[in-house]
Amino acid sequence: MSAPQTLTRTTCPYCGVGCGLLAGADGSIKGDPDHPANYGRLCSKGAALGQTLDLAGRLLAPQINGQEASWDETLGLMAEKFSTAIRDHGPDSVAFYISGQLLTEDYYVANKLMKGFIGSANIDTNSRLCMASSVAGHKRAFGSDTVPGTYADLEEADLIVLVGSNLAWCHPVLHQRIAAAKTANPNMKVVNIDPRKTATTDLADHHLRIVPDGDTALFNGLLAHLADTGQLDDDYLKKHVTGRRPAITQARLGDPLESGLTEAELAQFYQLWAGTEKVVTVYSQGVNQSKCGTDKVNAILNCHLATGRIGKQGCGPFSVTGQPNAMGGREVGGLSNMLANHLDIENPDHRASVQGFWQSPTICTQPGLKAVDLFEACADGKIKALWVMSTNPAVSLPDADGVAAAIAKVPFVAVSDIMARTDTGDLADVLLPATGWGEKDGTVTNSERRISRQRAFLSAPGASRPDWKIICDLAARMGWAESFDFSAPAEVFAEYVALSGATQDFHRDLDLSIFADVDYAKLLPTQWPQNGTRFFADGGFFHGNGKARMLPVTAPAPIQRDAFTLNTGRNRDQWHTMSRSGKAPRLGAHLAEPYVEIHPVDATSLGLSAGDLLALRNRYGQAVLRALITDRSAPGQLFAPMHWTRQQSTSGCINTLTAPVVDPVSGQPASKCSPVAAQKFNAAWFGFAAALSPLRAAGAYGAVARSLTGWQGEYAGTETPENWQEFAADLLGLDNCQITELTDLNQRLTRLAFYQGDRLVGLFFASPEPVSLARSFAVSLIGTTTPPLQALAGRSGADQPDPGATVCACLNVGINTLRAAITAGATTVESLGEATCAGTSCGSCKPELASLITQHHIGMAAE
Repeated sequence: MSAPQTLTRTTCPYCGVGCGLLAGADGSIKGDPDHPANYGRLCSKGAALGQTLDLAGRLLAPQINGQEASWDETLGLMAEKFSTAIRDHGPDSVAFYISGQLLTEDYYVANKLMKGFIGSANIDTNSRLCMASSVAGHKRAFGSDTVPGTYADLEEADLIVLVGSNLAWCHPVLHQRIAAAKTANPNMKVVNIDPRKTATTDLADHHLRIVPDGDTALFNGLLAHLADTGQLDDDYLKKHVTGRRPAITQARLGDPLESGLTEAELAQFYQLWAGTEKVVTVYSQGVNQSKCGTDKVNAILNCHLATGRIGKQGCGPFSVTGQPNAMGGREVGGLSNMLANHLDIENPDHRASVQGFWQSPTICTQPGLKAVDLFEACADGKIKALWVMSTNPAVSLPDADGVAAAIAKVPFVAVSDIMARTDTGDLADVLLPATGWGEKDGTVTNSERRISRQRAFLSAPGASRPDWKIICDLAARMGWAESFDFSAPAEVFAEYVALSGATQDFHRDLDLSIFADVDYAKLLPTQWPQNGTRFFADGGFFHGNGKARMLPVTAPAPIQRDAFTLNTGRNRDQWHTMSRSGKAPRLGAHLAEPYVEIHPVDATSLGLSAGDLLALRNRYGQAVLRALITDRSAPGQLFAPMHWTRQQSTSGCINTLTAPVVDPVSGQPASKCSPVAAQKFNAAWFGFAAALSPLRAAGAYGAVARSLTGWQGEYAGTETPENWQEFAADLLGLDNCQITELTDLNQRLTRLAFYQGDRLVGLFFASPEPVSLARSFAVSLIGTTTPPLQALAGRSGADQPDPGATVCACLNVGINTLRAAITAGATTVESLGEATCAGTSCGSCKPELASLITQHHIGMAAE
């Protein structure tokens, strides 16, 4: 009898919710019932982490110019290149671009090396892309980057306003907590403010469909309404807030109708907000990723400050972060305009204190380059050596093709990653193999200021090293060994905590004294400054006078353009550029190719039908995406997810179209509002493939994904191949196979089955129209001994029901299975779960289950 599997308490590596996990070396994953962030709940991505632990595609040894090298040789080369650039061109000629995927210990030593020893602030992070506007808004209003509330406020509120946040897909466990709270408190109201209908809209009592960037007009109007109807908290304002008069005066000058809402919608929302004491306003990327993101944040904060609805149970503004350690990065000074412990680079006393603690030879004296500016400097030849850690800027930054070209121009580029092939890694001179989730130890801070441990439960593969260790090894090679002589992440954490203590005289919010004597190995999930703390109910802000500032903000002029407006975001089951989530077959089953949502009116005007492809272009680039015709996007607006890279798709990298426009205060890119032209992509043929081995993304349109039996791919081309067998064999990477072909010359249909012996190893279907077949059924046949004619039918027989496209990724429940259960009488999400098990694992698919039930009822009524 085998010994029971040992499970390790750790933290999920995906979004900023910071869910606790119990993880095993065999891939077992469970939610940690004792972790205060999730109490055992998981989303589809977290639940599938066990499928991402294999070593396929991993970078297992250092590489120099594509050839394996020793650590000694690689670090020696890096030290030489960085030291030479600093000597010849100054410290600002080098740069680090790091990631919210790093652990706090990694972040800390990277910032210490760049800001205190190299002497430049040219270290920025991909967190610039997700929460920099919140940081800037917090600092303008509060005097510090402080998140006032806690997750418990979501359960204690009577009104939750979700602004620019598809919580159901991007922070599913928080969505589950709100849904449970709403069930427990039927009087709770939820308002969803978003230009799109999303899965989150289904939870809301009211959906306010503002125009893009209409948030400021909406909240300025709310502030004016609060002032004009006597709803301000005069006592709180007098004691704790400055700037009341100019903020309200400016708000009154605006026109709330510029939000895109009707007078009736505005009146209903304003009355609801004003009449409810316990209000939590949750905001995310729809607010932050804007050319006026910081002003949007302050428009929201103004309303909470004006009413004193902050820092109390069940009320306050709440920025939910996108990455697992974006908060930890903010705490250690991960952004180019910050010092550690929420201190300011511009403040000479702050600089002197940090330098004195580090005993460093220098300290940066001015803010460094923010992300977009950093890569523009690369393009201009100003950066001579660049180190990218745990992120993929050649895909994730706006003007992605321009960024890739900029990286290629840098004389020396090093990339730390866990994968051997990424779009950014392909541009590097040196690749450094980092340990990944499950292999490294450290801490992360979630959106409610809770520090949790990520713990290793796997051995480091090959020659990989933790990021903090790689950074310290390079620092030693550059002459600073004594200051980076850490032997374990616990020692790094202890120094970080000590620095917090050494800088407390500056009256900052970040107080880590509760961790001073902590047993690092046994550290429990803990909020700073202590569990349950909320900020600002009784003032205590961090400006010099101890008061908050309300700021006058002006709403941007409504967008007037002939082009479409492109909004970008995330899928439910994928993460960033899919280097981790793309390895999980069940996550790829939900939405397996790059797509663009387009309103039916716009689709008709462009001549689009279901399954067609849509070509998008602007001055920065172009993309070809599957058209998803839906009223979720408003007329004139398009939505496309940002996950697909050039590794997985020939034309689906959506940030090639995102304009490099940034908020002037925060430097955060405006990823939600790029102008694009759109037209139908006129393909000569469409194809679908399924195979046992990896497929190649090729052709005018090609997109590949892991499947439950291997791989699947969608294809289209502008010229019909002369020989389909040769073309498909090359695409599928199959040689020496027996091939069965079915061809209909009249309809120009071709179907190919590839066998090795009696085992089906590949299928390919081609048609002059979008390929119509039961994809999940075709995929399920790979690796079986299904006869050729049955395999090429493209449909299951009566004895093999086709489950249809996957809706519940955790338990692989398809749409046809769900529709059959609904028809048979499962007319609630709960009864549908009982009948099919869908939604009974992580619950992320529950909004889609509810939508299917609603669609069925509408259909019945129409009949």
